[in-house]
Amino acid sequence: MEKFTKLISTAVPLPIENIDTDQIIPARFLKATDKKGFGDNVFRDWRFTKDGTLDADFPINKPQYAGAKILVAGDNFGCGSSREHAAWAIVGYGFKVVISSFFADIFKGNALNNGLLPIQVTPEYLKELLAGIEANPELPITIDLENQVVEMAGVYAEQGRSTKAEFDIDPYKKVCMINGYDDIDFLLSKKAEIEAFEKERMVF
Repeated sequence: MEKFTKLISTAVPLPIENIDTDQIIPARFLKATDKKGFGDNVFRDWRFTKDGTLDADFPINKPQYAGAKILVAGDNFGCGSSREHAAWAIVGYGFKVVISSFFADIFKGNALNNGLLPIQVTPEYLKELLAGIEANPELPITIDLENQVVEMAGVYAEQGRSTKAEFDIDPYKKVCMINGYDDIDFLLSKKAEIEAFEKERMVF
C-alpha cells in the first residue's frame, strides 16, 4: 500500500444516505479475482445511463469535481454485503479518503486493509463540509492522519463556525497506513524484535 500521512485535495459531495456495497460495485462485476478494473465500474448504475453513457448529473461525473481524492458521502456508508470489492472499486477510481457520519464496520475494515481512509465525523460537521463543497467545488480539504484531523481551508471561519474536526482510527491501522504496511509487512517490520525475543528465551 502507499504511505499516507497528509492529503490536501478537493472533494466530491455525494449526500446520499445508506449507500450500500451493491450500489458502490454491483454484484455482476464481482467475478474478477484481482483488483484491476474495479474503479471503472464504481457506482456503475448511478454513473451511467441505461444506454451506457455517463450521467452528467451524477456528482462524480461533473467536471468541477475532476481529480478529487476525497469522497464525502451521507450517513451509513458501505452498508449491505461484506464484499471487499467495494473498497477495491473506490480505491481503483482514485479516492484515498471517504468521509461520512457513520460507516458499516465490515466496510471500514475492508477500506483500511486496502489503503482507503474512512473518516467518521459528526452529522453536524458532515453538513458543514457538504455545504462548503457545494458552495466552492475548489475548496481544499486537509486530511492529517498523524494528528487525526480533517480541516476545510478557511470556509466559515469569518462566521465563527467550525472548519476542523478530529477523527478516530484504530492505532494499529494508523501505523499501517502511515508506513504503507499490510498485515504481513507489519509483522516483517518487527522481525528483529521477534528474533531478539526468541533468542532471549532459547533453552539449550
